[in-house]
Amino acid sequence: MSQLDRRGFLAAAGAALSFPAIARAAAIAPGGTSGTINDVEHVVILMQENRSFDHYFGQMPGVRGFGDRFPIPVPDAPGRTGKTVWTQANNTAKGGPPLISPFALNTSQDFALMRVEGTPHGWGDAQVAWNEGRMATWPAVKGEHAMGHFRPEDLPFQYALANAFTICDAYHCSIQCGTNSNRLFLWTGTNDGLGRAGGPSISNSHDHLVENATDSYTWKTYAERLLDAGISWKVYEDMADNFTDNPLAGFKTFRDSYYKRPGSDPRLTALGLSTQHLDVLKTDVLAGRLPKVSWIVSPAKDSEHPGPSSPAQGADYTARVLDALTANPDVWARTVLFVMFDENDGFFDHVPPPAPPSKDASGAELGGSTVDTTGEYYAGRAPTAANPAPDPLAGRPYGLGPRVPMYVISPWSRGGFVNSQVFDHTSVIRFLEKRFGVAEPNISAWRREVCGDLTSCFDFRRPFEAPAERLPETAAVAARAGALPGRKTPVTPPAPGVPIQAMSHRPSRPLPYVLTVTDRPERGAVALIFQNPGAAGAVFQVYDRRHLDCVPRRYTVGAGKSLTGMWDSGPYDFWVLGPGGFHRHFAGDPASDILAVAPSGMSRGRAFALGLRNTGKTPLTVSVTPGAYEEALKPWRVTLRPGATQNHSWPLVDTRGWYDLIVRVEGDARFYRRLAGRVESGENSTSDPAMGGPAVMDQPPR
Repeated sequence: MSQLDRRGFLAAAGAALSFPAIARAAAIAPGGTSGTINDVEHVVILMQENRSFDHYFGQMPGVRGFGDRFPIPVPDAPGRTGKTVWTQANNTAKGGPPLISPFALNTSQDFALMRVEGTPHGWGDAQVAWNEGRMATWPAVKGEHAMGHFRPEDLPFQYALANAFTICDAYHCSIQCGTNSNRLFLWTGTNDGLGRAGGPSISNSHDHLVENATDSYTWKTYAERLLDAGISWKVYEDMADNFTDNPLAGFKTFRDSYYKRPGSDPRLTALGLSTQHLDVLKTDVLAGRLPKVSWIVSPAKDSEHPGPSSPAQGADYTARVLDALTANPDVWARTVLFVMFDENDGFFDHVPPPAPPSKDASGAELGGSTVDTTGEYYAGRAPTAANPAPDPLAGRPYGLGPRVPMYVISPWSRGGFVNSQVFDHTSVIRFLEKRFGVAEPNISAWRREVCGDLTSCFDFRRPFEAPAERLPETAAVAARAGALPGRKTPVTPPAPGVPIQAMSHRPSRPLPYVLTVTDRPERGAVALIFQNPGAAGAVFQVYDRRHLDCVPRRYTVGAGKSLTGMWDSGPYDFWVLGPGGFHRHFAGDPASDILAVAPSGMSRGRAFALGLRNTGKTPLTVSVTPGAYEEALKPWRVTLRPGATQNHSWPLVDTRGWYDLIVRVEGDARFYRRLAGRVESGENSTSDPAMGGPAVMDQPPR
């Protein structure tokens, strides 16, 4: 890390410490002596309600927000030609503007927007808004104010928390659905997708205690597995007001325990369905009896859910949780706190969620997977006399859903880092598995391959040191928000604007991805070869820019595996996205393509090597120019004889491992290749230093 970078990171951390709870947490050094995950003695999990990542952090410097350089292209609509996901088609039948882009909820001008109205967020509307990855009509489905977002000055505590610790910008909710379905993944690893034990859950059913229920969930929860293994746990909540956010209330074993049925286990009620306020949490911390695993369920007014709560009230509740956990420094020194959101409500997020391949009408996959996808598709409701029509959403993948905020708060995650590995709610259980050795068989093979275990968010060997000071509190603005008379629906701007993210970067954790996509013409068709020699599975999403009305293909490629996709076409234009900022763009015509382009030796060190091969019978002159980082990546121009190969390497020290190169063939305007991403070195780096500025509203050139 350069001195300039370090000064910038320390400045961000210092600003974050204007909140006393954050300052106290950041000041406590880690405990333990092993320098491994085994130094973690306590894991605390606070899941809040209904906010998307862009809705909170689209303007945060150094995360994948409004300044994303590779937003997906979307189908044309009235008044919109060749635009990106930032320009969304609206439902003009309701009288609103035809096109909407993200717009600010400026609470300094109108504080009532702190209590912005919620939006639809059920299984059906979530699937329609996602539209299997096309994502072009979000406000038409979710409402115009679903495009509203907060600014940094509206969320000082949330930004401070991220600047002091670690934020994940590729953490997704688990299912395209609402609260309880997502919370089931956090507590059990599944929604019972195959429908064998009371599921599948695609609604907020089973979210409260029912004494004589006939349809309780019957699969095993992770809390029960911990109990069987002798690992202590507890749920801290108010049973009179937990906003029906404790999904254990829907399980037969817990219901039997609560109603004291013969043969039931009373410990399930004592640990999972009893009132334990934050004062009890603080008492347990002070007494040194904090369980190994704790779940916290906030009351409605503190949940951050639009309506009963707000970002300000949620901030104050999180500050009180931190206050309780840091009351005993010896306990906090061995504690990890995960704070995430169950789902996005209906608030917009621009990143297409990784998901298994969609299926066509015949059931054939639109893409492919080297990983078993059992349990990841909705079978559909059974036809009834009242509704004999087939379920229109049958065959849809359950998830992943949109990105939601996730803060990783601990002595080992200080320093304002961003982590861009793909995670979902099952990742929290995976972290618990890693630390306590209690396996969760409910987690599907596909999720285990695609979603990480959160260990990459930490440095247990060399934790970052943060300064500490004590300044303002959060209670006053929370009280002001709580006193507002109700919810506020913002006025939609009459024309789409251009959201802006500050140009800056932040420290970034190393990622397990080593990904390659190459192309090959085959008898008038085009093959894309997806290769993954890295340590983690990845989903590649392919948008055919000549046919954006079609469902984008998705390819799940497990670690050490490869897949090939074929397109029968003449001229082509493919836009490929992968995790961690990975991007490839292929345009050309298989009838005339004679240049083969492939990375070589890119998986080691801070350099990117590119190989060019002339497969034709005439000489080619090729130019390679930077798509970004112009000061570090020098242009290269080469003439290739028929059959000749040339390699060239660009050092990436000055770009912190990031590359972005455009390949063109002189005399062939159709041929275009763009390769962008980050070469992983296994060490801390930074987020994309070229990310930020105004959102890319127009379709990228080729």
